[in-house]
Amino acid sequence: MKYRKLGHTDIDVSILGFGCMRLPTADDGNEHVPVQQRPVKEGEAIEMIEYAFDKGVNYFDTAYFYHGGKSEAILGRAVKSFRDKIMIATKLPTMMVRDPSDIPRFIDEQLKRLDTDYVDFYLLHGLNARLWSRMKEYRALEFLDKVLADGRARHAGFSFHHHIDVFKEIVDSFDWALCQIQYNYFDVNRQAGREGLEYAANKGMGVVVMEPLRGGALTTNIPGPIQAVWDSARQKRTPAEWGLRWVWNQPGVSLALSGMSAMPQVVENVRTAENATAHSLTEDELSLINKVKDKYEEMLKVDCTGCAYCIPCPNGVDIPSNFALYNDYFMFDAKDRSIRFYNDPHFFPLEIRASNCAECGECEEKCPQGIAIMDELKKVHAVLGQK
Repeated sequence: MKYRKLGHTDIDVSILGFGCMRLPTADDGNEHVPVQQRPVKEGEAIEMIEYAFDKGVNYFDTAYFYHGGKSEAILGRAVKSFRDKIMIATKLPTMMVRDPSDIPRFIDEQLKRLDTDYVDFYLLHGLNARLWSRMKEYRALEFLDKVLADGRARHAGFSFHHHIDVFKEIVDSFDWALCQIQYNYFDVNRQAGREGLEYAANKGMGVVVMEPLRGGALTTNIPGPIQAVWDSARQKRTPAEWGLRWVWNQPGVSLALSGMSAMPQVVENVRTAENATAHSLTEDELSLINKVKDKYEEMLKVDCTGCAYCIPCPNGVDIPSNFALYNDYFMFDAKDRSIRFYNDPHFFPLEIRASNCAECGECEEKCPQGIAIMDELKKVHAVLGQK
């Protein structure tokens, strides 16, 4: 296992982190029940976590509502015998905070679930412009100072899903140990993207990459044109190997989280992490990955670059996020996932959905790509609004 320093801390983290959002679940026979709501195969999950630890993984990530609130407790039981040898990261569920008094009540419950006196990293979960504004109003940063001072958390961070300008504001607002961003070879210029990665790394922050394989979308149901590019490679690797090695090729990345849901995935990812170093991919290999990215780009339904010139929308619609879910639906065979996220009020409140478009046309005047945004938003809701 390879290790890297976590930003300005003196902590060595395994370049592979174990994400506990996609633990193995039982097939309950109902294909309409989201995986996250199905019972976790706890014995199998614990075996996977123990295997990862034995192979050198020392960073384990969870959150309050993963697996319906069961993830933290399962992780706590899995690492009980080696708790002092690993790092646990969990998160304040910002999307569940409705009042300033809500903020302090979660961490003690989370410590009890994890059966530990402290967490190594406590993150503000899933920040975007709306949630960041709420956290500032409710003085969440003062709360982080408190839990750092009393030892319930050793370091503070945040995870992020929005636009680069919001990301930079958050980075500059606090002495963070780390940020957690979605980053992979397809999302180079989306959300925080490479610009955000370099911005945070240059500030001395650790950068934890989530979705390095886009929730598995870059490794399953590979379209024929994409597979043809992979097959042309001189060095044969699986799509998962290519995706992870691309992330680890960049020195600003501290570690990549993988939400593994089966033992073979753990074995493969651990094996890949044993040989991955920064700047290890050749120019030909990087060119190959760019060809794959270009092929995926050709499948875009809406050619939105995520530049965010169209927002703020007078009616509150998060136009780039709606288009991102819509594109995922078609490009990555992520139908169930896109529909689920679009209709989840925690992640996608009604006011930011495509259905809230008032057709004022202001966004179309600002769009540098000339997208017929109003018409496209109607298509988004027609597809993703189904339940």
